[in-house]
Amino acid sequence: MYEAKHHRPISAGAFVLRLCRHFAAAVALLVVSLAIGVAGYSAFEQLSFLDALLNASMLLGGMGPVNAPVTAAGKLFASFYALFAGLFFIVAAALILTPILHRVLHRFHWDEKV
Repeated sequence: MYEAKHHRPISAGAFVLRLCRHFAAAVALLVVSLAIGVAGYSAFEQLSFLDALLNASMLLGGMGPVNAPVTAAGKLFASFYALFAGLFFIVAAALILTPILHRVLHRFHWDEKV
């Protein structure tokens, strides 16, 4: 996926394009994650779309739910969704930071003589 150590680093324009693709993948993951949260809160807690979106957004943002779940199914969903939200944060951060970290490390290890 990325250039090898013996290859020249990509141009600035190609790097910006790579960053945009990674950011788009993180946004797509965010949209899917929000859809899962909205569907779960709507189905298990019978919350309106806006309330379900608010709860899912707050969990994905690391703030915690606004409405405490009242049903057993809702509590189970909220607990698993909270765990998922924590993993989402790690994956999204990795998606966005990977091209930057690769470019920095590639510059350190690139041998211009080859």
